[in-house]
Amino acid sequence: MEGNYESRPLDSLNNVRNKRVIVELKNGRQYTGRLKAFDIHVNIVLDEAEERSNGEVTRKLGSVFLWGDTIVLISAE
Repeated sequence: MEGNYESRPLDSLNNVRNKRVIVELKNGRQYTGRLKAFDIHVNIVLDEAEERSNGEVTRKLGSVFLWGDTIVLISAE
């Protein structure tokens, strides 16, 4: 995203579609993966997803659905 912000928040997400992102949840868990899809509630689907703890991969998950209400942060990797 690096300063390439659009007028709407979902435009910024669209700019990183099919790119690798880092997602942090309210419970402190962190996931990385390729942003496959999202909706207006910021529910997201990641492909090639991995769960991380302290920067280290703890599980390889494949495709995952993350509920938007649990997401605190989404960032380009």
